[in-house]
Amino acid sequence: MSPPSTRSSRPLPPVSVDPGRGHVGRLSDPGVLTVVILVIAMVGTLEATYLTYIHYHGLASLPCFGKNSGHSTCEAVQSSRYAKLAGIPVALLGLLGYITILVTLFIRGELGRLAGFGVALIGFGFSMYLTYRELFTLKEICEWCVASACLMTALMVLTSVRYLRAA
Repeated sequence: MSPPSTRSSRPLPPVSVDPGRGHVGRLSDPGVLTVVILVIAMVGTLEATYLTYIHYHGLASLPCFGKNSGHSTCEAVQSSRYAKLAGIPVALLGLLGYITILVTLFIRGELGRLAGFGVALIGFGFSMYLTYRELFTLKEICEWCVASACLMTALMVLTSVRYLRAA
């Protein structure tokens, strides 16, 4: 006696794929790409807002996993001379960068795509400079700074794809 079959005796309907829409829901879809950029920029905005708040209200509440000789490596980085550019906290500059990237998503056409890529590219370059200073000058690592650098790197890649695909 053979086991009962769990398959239906009815044939399955054929699967049709529209070749023009084969990648719906992937990053190749401009709408999905824009939403991913929006989400990453919002996360960056939240992080930079928090770091800006901490800068102006004291570093004591800045949690950091990298304890080095009893002090927080984040506090060491955030209170270093590299934490400001022309007297402006780099966290505030990051906040302005993330907000600007968000704004560019609502500017239609090539100008919005190019502006978003330009801001992300500048943010990426500045993040790489600051990461260099963390590693080789301060010899300290701030997890918040690394997270922001990762977010800006992702934004630089995604905004470049968004710009180049539309061209």
